[in-house]
Amino acid sequence: MSEIKKDKGLHKRNPHNENYDFDALTQTQPELKEFVKTNQYGTTTIDFADAKAVLMLNKALLSHFYGVKNWEIPKNYLTPPIPGRADYIHYMADVLAKSHDGEIPKGEAVKVLDIGSGANCIYPIIGVAAYGWNFVASDIDEPAIKSINDTVKANENLTGKIETRLQRNPSNIFDSMIKEDDRFDLTMCNPPFHKSRREATKGTHRKLKNLTKEKQKEATLNFNGQAHELWCQGGEIAFVTTMIKQSVSYADQVNWFSTLVSKKENLAVINKVLKTVKAKKTKTIEMKQGNKVTRIVAWTFNA
Repeated sequence: MSEIKKDKGLHKRNPHNENYDFDALTQTQPELKEFVKTNQYGTTTIDFADAKAVLMLNKALLSHFYGVKNWEIPKNYLTPPIPGRADYIHYMADVLAKSHDGEIPKGEAVKVLDIGSGANCIYPIIGVAAYGWNFVASDIDEPAIKSINDTVKANENLTGKIETRLQRNPSNIFDSMIKEDDRFDLTMCNPPFHKSRREATKGTHRKLKNLTKEKQKEATLNFNGQAHELWCQGGEIAFVTTMIKQSVSYADQVNWFSTLVSKKENLAVINKVLKTVKAKKTKTIEMKQGNKVTRIVAWTFNA
């Protein structure tokens, strides 16, 4: 009996909006097969609390849907959920379309800055594959930058499409990442949203408990990631408000700034700051995946 296809509530162009086709994925990535199992409900799946299984699923998804056959990340770095990451790209493509007579702009003329790409480089990979955009991938972490460069070199379809820039001052978000002659259609960011390592660890334990329905003794490193990937002083609200304030200096060089916002209660403060800096237009876009809801906040200083 074939499995019932269930809409996950993702963007209409998101290729991950239905159940994973593990037959197709294991043909693309044979190493995934050892992690595939049938659960008590008769559904083919993997153990999403198993770091190795999630990593192998990501390798299969990137190979099958995005043509990236060689993708590795350093040990203990964040392995992101690809379906939700793809949603961010597709929703921002819709935002850009409104400035292009309703047509999504495609090709290398579209330039995007990804703040804090991480070693995984997920947003640039998806943006290149889906729309042919060019990316600048920035990060404060040298091993992450090296990992991105290794991925680009190992995949011909990414060559010449993704440039990396190392941010040497963690207090700066756009300074030295946006050069004098740069013009970006879009900036993206998935900010660290915890205020401390302790808070991040608690969040990881909750995530694992929800996945396995039982208390975990240790937080799996797959979900923890590096410290700078998950937490910063002041958490999400501090990072995003700083980003908004610093964006004013680059108002003439960027069409749309954007960021993910995981905590709904932060929106009131964020919108207040956007008014303070006199953003001409702002957008809050809800993204849903099953029961999980997150948001994109976007702003522009252009009329």
